[in-house]
Amino acid sequence: MLNVFTLSNGRLFQEEIESLQELEQFRPIWVDLETPTPEEKRWVRQHYGLSIPEDAMDDDIEESARFYEEDNGDLHIRSDFLVADFDEPRQVRVAFIVNQANEQLRSHGVLFSIHDETVPAFRLLRLRARRMPGLLTDAREVLLKLFDADAEYCADTLEGIYDDLEAASKKVLDGNVGDEVASEVLAAIARQEDMNGRIRRNMMDTRRAVSFLMRSKMLDAEQFEEARQILRDIDSLDGHTTFLFDKINFLMDATVGFININQNKIIKLFSVASVALLPPTLVASVYGMNFQHMPELGWKYGYAWGILLMIASAALPMLYFRRRGWLK
Repeated sequence: MLNVFTLSNGRLFQEEIESLQELEQFRPIWVDLETPTPEEKRWVRQHYGLSIPEDAMDDDIEESARFYEEDNGDLHIRSDFLVADFDEPRQVRVAFIVNQANEQLRSHGVLFSIHDETVPAFRLLRLRARRMPGLLTDAREVLLKLFDADAEYCADTLEGIYDDLEAASKKVLDGNVGDEVASEVLAAIARQEDMNGRIRRNMMDTRRAVSFLMRSKMLDAEQFEEARQILRDIDSLDGHTTFLFDKINFLMDATVGFININQNKIIKLFSVASVALLPPTLVASVYGMNFQHMPELGWKYGYAWGILLMIASAALPMLYFRRRGWLK
């Protein structure tokens, strides 16, 4: 899918391109390629003279090769964007190419973005640009706003983690944590820990990309200050992720503690039962070894006396344990 974004009266307009002739009709500041076909790549190469690298979206590319500037001044940035899907949270690799001004195409710079699936931060920026005229001015501004939208999306996701952990905290701190509740809490905690770790990794990647833009000296004074503000926002998010890691560890330890308590109750029950059954076992052993006074030798009430003695020898320890509170 090939979409171009143009500015008109300060507003961002989106157009889906289906042919090379349509592409030639627009002067975009942003060209977005989602799962591009070879034909769409050919249109971009013919109209803009830009060849999209074959490894643009490779995940195994070296970290040191993700940010570089070509001899013609084009900037190449590969950055990860968060997709906070409840069932499958993940990062989406996006390749950015900031194409410099081209007089022949009457272009003042175009941002190209290539990715394999929909990115929530892109949708967030499009909605914001429609509501706020003048938000975007050029391709560099679009790139900065995308990183800003990604940071805001991560912040919204962190708020969701706070809410989910609050619900888990109520279950844990209620005190009545059975095995089923503990299993649910542990599963929820594991999901939130995974999401929190992905946010932290994503923010690290965004920080590197914004720092590269600042070092490239392609930003004007206002955009440079905006980039610094994005870095400050990312630093504040790092503090929240650290706090959430501590909270997750606390809930994990508390839940595991309740599981251990439940297991100890079961072990205590077996321990008490085994101690209570020792006297009847002793009585049965005495009768089994005594051939002179066995019930079979003519004592009329021998078996009844033996059974009664075994019951009494088991009941008395149980009453004692109950009095001491060991059966609670």
